[in-house]
Amino acid sequence: MSRPVTRLIGQGVRYATKLRGGGSAFPGLVMEKLHPDFVSEELAKLPRGVVVVSGTNGKTTTTKMVVQLLESQGLKVFTNRTGSNFVRGVAAALLGEMNLRGKLDADIAVLELDEAHAVHFVKRVKPNYALLLNVLRDQLDRFGEIDTTRRMLSTVAAATTGTVILNREDPRIRRIANDVAADTNIEYFGLSEKLRAMFPSDDEMRSGVTASTEQLPDAKVALTGFTGTRSTFLIDGEEVTGDVNLYGVYNIFNAAAAMAMTLEVMGQDADRPALIAELAKIAPAFGRGETLNVDGQTLQLLLVKNPSGFRLSLSSASAEDYATMIAINDQYADGRDVSWLWDVDFHSLEDGGVDMVSGVRAYDMALRLEHDDVAVAHVEEDLETALKRFIKHSEGKSMRIFCTYTAMLALRKELAKITDVEEIS
Repeated sequence: MSRPVTRLIGQGVRYATKLRGGGSAFPGLVMEKLHPDFVSEELAKLPRGVVVVSGTNGKTTTTKMVVQLLESQGLKVFTNRTGSNFVRGVAAALLGEMNLRGKLDADIAVLELDEAHAVHFVKRVKPNYALLLNVLRDQLDRFGEIDTTRRMLSTVAAATTGTVILNREDPRIRRIANDVAADTNIEYFGLSEKLRAMFPSDDEMRSGVTASTEQLPDAKVALTGFTGTRSTFLIDGEEVTGDVNLYGVYNIFNAAAAMAMTLEVMGQDADRPALIAELAKIAPAFGRGETLNVDGQTLQLLLVKNPSGFRLSLSSASAEDYATMIAINDQYADGRDVSWLWDVDFHSLEDGGVDMVSGVRAYDMALRLEHDDVAVAHVEEDLETALKRFIKHSEGKSMRIFCTYTAMLALRKELAKITDVEEIS
């Protein structure tokens, strides 16, 4: 079977899958079987190469930021917008972006990749750039211990041919510099010293003690301060100020990472004023602080999947005048082992309580909240029923839902029946 025919079959499968509301990665699975080198062959045609973004927390939002910032610099960017970050997810995204003649209109690819699957990806495609964000305890039933995750990211770094950008504040990420090929450039993003306590590494978070600071390498972009959405960055020694209108203080730090990558790709052609101006225009990635309008009330979806992410999400949330729901599932994409919930401090919810707990592991979540003296008004395992009751009884308050990945997808599907929800195809 010729390659054009194989591609057309893949595009046909993708179209049929989309009509039936099926999984976004299934057409990519078909292409993996029919044409295993499809992804590597197509990405090799891009004039500016491939950027890989990986790490435990912040991949989806940081990838979205890099894409939008590069587009503000005049580049056409291909990306896996669904967040389906396996090789088959990239293949499915390629099928969706190509025209019927097999042409992909893009200068560069920016791809979010799961730590474990990034290892398989770089065996097929050598990235030109890699942006490695952090290493935190996450879904130990899938990835194993934290140093296993670090080794996965080291493999990505070792396969990168152009530049690897590392988070200098994370000691495990910083040490990946030792695994980078001799002819590959290394850059860093980071924080000013006064902000480091707000963004602890995994060891610091678990011990509660800020480690003594060793001499850190210079950062290409460093976050030096913020008040509300107004943020200050040090870029190659020059202080600049801009707005970051994204939920969560951690996304301001992610903005430093995204700017560092954008500046590296653009080099001398970088338009810094356009870069800073574009920061303010970036909206949340779906389910990552995404805000919807439900009958005149705001409802915010907040993805949580590990202790550090949940902790940072809670620390960014207002404790007042919010109706709160938590939805916990335990499917493969969420992590089957939900014992990580016991590493999250929920005392910030103590005053307002939680209005609804739902999902497959609703009673596990309710038990965890009880141990932190957080009152739970209702427990309902069925997400559809829980969502309706939560909205009905929110009494005009703004609403927020902390949810695991598959719970978030199910909730977005239900919310699409009553309000405008961005379609992710």
